[in-house]
Amino acid sequence: MTNKTIATFPAFARPLIEAQLPEWIEARWFANRAEALAAGPGTEIGWFDMVKKPAMAQAVENATDLKWLNSLYAGVDGLPLELLAERSVVLTNGAGLNSVTIAEYVVMGMLNIAKGYRAVVHAQQRHEWLAEAPGTSELLGSRALLLGYGAIGQLIDARLQAFGVEVSVVRRAPDASGRALGPDQWRARLGEFDWVILAVPATPATARMIGAPELAAMKPSAVLLNIARGSVIDQEALVETLKARRIAAAFLDVTDPEPLPPGHPLWSLDNAHVTMHLSGRSQTTMFRRAAERFLENLARYRAGLPLRNQVDLALGY
Repeated sequence: MTNKTIATFPAFARPLIEAQLPEWIEARWFANRAEALAAGPGTEIGWFDMVKKPAMAQAVENATDLKWLNSLYAGVDGLPLELLAERSVVLTNGAGLNSVTIAEYVVMGMLNIAKGYRAVVHAQQRHEWLAEAPGTSELLGSRALLLGYGAIGQLIDARLQAFGVEVSVVRRAPDASGRALGPDQWRARLGEFDWVILAVPATPATARMIGAPELAAMKPSAVLLNIARGSVIDQEALVETLKARRIAAAFLDVTDPEPLPPGHPLWSLDNAHVTMHLSGRSQTTMFRRAAERFLENLARYRAGLPLRNQVDLALGY
């Protein structure tokens, strides 16, 4: 009879955590879906991250003895949250692990569009020396509406303020200054903003929160940026809006579905910037940060303390 706790980990975490695992952990490692499924029975602590969420969900469902599920993903959509709640499993996520790089990606997207940098790249490919700048807008003095004020949203806010952007945020509780808008206020104010930035979690409450009415309310010169999930936008309505040039552009790090099919119209629209869900991957420290956070939580788990970055299974974030 062993007193060890069985824990299952993805192979990518092995070089980061194996040497630091305490003696009371009996580690299992998986490199693919089949190995994750085989390792599930008896696992008390699971880290079942895989590229495809359905495979993750199947591994989690198969781990019937699970008490704590850890993930480096910030978004937990696609995981069986109701089942986890039924089984009283604690879920911790990766919120904040890649916040810096995603916030930088938003600024990059805004500068790219403001300065017309896509046209500059194309001119270089043609070996053409441009006589005029294709983009003449400045971030300074422009106005941004930021929907979602978690770890990523707060870093976006700080970086945009450094550029002189006037940022309004959507929060549950508005304030008298007008900078923080309530959930029932922002739609009526959409026409005031040059940039509308989506950084919300994917939940039933945020599904298609930007649809035809919201797009119609935006300024013709406005840009929509989405680093949340593709599901928060009515994509068909967005395509029609971009085709008709009723807004200036959309910067889409996420789409629905992913990968975006090769024949999808978003690929060929010159005012759609599709960045293939790369914003959180454009850095080298996410896995190290994830390992450090897990090991810290592992010590807390052993001591019976509340785990950090715990997901509210009812809310989905």
